[in-house]
Amino acid sequence: MSAELISILVLVVVFVIATTRSINMGALAFAAAYAVGELVADLDADKIFAGFPGDLFVVLVGVTYLFAIARANGTTDWLVHASIRLVRGRVVLIPWVMFVLTGALTAIGAVSPAAVAIVAPIALSFAARYRISPLLMGAMVVHGAQGGGFSPISIYGTIVNGIVEREKLPGNEIALFLASLIVNLVIAAVVFVLFGGLKLRNDGAVTETASVSASSSASSAGAGADAKSAPAGRGGGGLEKDREEDRKENPSAEPEDDTTRLNPARMATLAALVALVVAVLAFDLDAGLTSITLAVLLSTCWPEDSRNAVTQIAWPTVLLICGVLTYVGVLDEMGTIDWAGEGVSDIGVPLLSAVLLCYIGALVSAFASSVGIMGALIPLAVPFLAQGEIGAVGMVAALAVSATVVDVSPFSTNGALVLAAAPGVDRERFFRQLMMYGGIVVAVVPAVVWLALVVPGWG
Repeated sequence: MSAELISILVLVVVFVIATTRSINMGALAFAAAYAVGELVADLDADKIFAGFPGDLFVVLVGVTYLFAIARANGTTDWLVHASIRLVRGRVVLIPWVMFVLTGALTAIGAVSPAAVAIVAPIALSFAARYRISPLLMGAMVVHGAQGGGFSPISIYGTIVNGIVEREKLPGNEIALFLASLIVNLVIAAVVFVLFGGLKLRNDGAVTETASVSASSSASSAGAGADAKSAPAGRGGGGLEKDREEDRKENPSAEPEDDTTRLNPARMATLAALVALVVAVLAFDLDAGLTSITLAVLLSTCWPEDSRNAVTQIAWPTVLLICGVLTYVGVLDEMGTIDWAGEGVSDIGVPLLSAVLLCYIGALVSAFASSVGIMGALIPLAVPFLAQGEIGAVGMVAALAVSATVVDVSPFSTNGALVLAAAPGVDRERFFRQLMMYGGIVVAVVPAVVWLALVVPGWG
């Protein structure tokens, strides 16, 4: 049995044990990386550690640290309240606002994980407050980021178009952008319908007073919401009904309006969030290091608000993601990924090779760098694209979409950020939901884009 096949089987065993024994998959993956790296691939510790995603570790820690402080001092409450005013109280529009916002950020040049790191904590805080499925809100954020991710001036778009030009393949920047936008828009619409988005319309507009008075009760009750939860309000009847129930329970209580006030700590936190956006988008600074720096500054000025923030960093998620990606790094170091891709490209049936490359791109990208996978798979497709039986424009678009649409997986950077940013959820359950949803996307989308973009022979 080849070393490459052994490494794949070990990965399957890691998944089975983690699922059946409730052991942190990251810890298992670290052990597997050590065992396979030392015993099978003859890698030393330095090469094993080379796959450790230090940048993602810092992003996960930094972003969750900063937003833990924002939650502690009430800044996220204020942002949620401001979002309600922005859409005139219509909760049903909020998931689409988040989709458009992340799409706009990536379309103008933000790296996809940076856009998700900025938007996801706010979006998921809103989901917890108004009992929207966290899976729905997280998927809208990630698919929004990927929908705008291939504009001609975006990071992904620039990289893919550069690879196409380097390999002397026919290219179409607008077709690539529209393919990704349309696919992610359709997926977002399906997710919106399946996970309770239409039910939000039954609640109508949220009044200014109702949104404030229901904030504390909805925040605690909504933190563990799932796809079957009532979308808003304790009984699904809307936030105005919540306000009436609160009055019955405590008639003497005055409506709480603290979420509408901007105190110095909240103003400083808002300034920090704006500084994060500017640093990432305008100056191309690292999102993780910038987040940690801003969090430390806020902690120094208001230690009472941030005393417990470090304990609220999503450490189990950090262990899980970093462990799995370290193992994927071992697979890459020992050539397993290239081995699988080259085996597919040698099949000799162009259409079959095309769909298998799309599936390899989707599956590997669910655990590894989307950009890296695109950079490896597009050159692998060159030999049979040169035969003229497969349209280059459609094939490149199919590979690009397949390799990025799966970033909802909790093992990808975007999915990990969503998992880490969700306040008050049962993380093990939410992890399983994201993993199942990511698995469905991996199973379905590559075949769909292959049928839509490759089979007709576009380009």
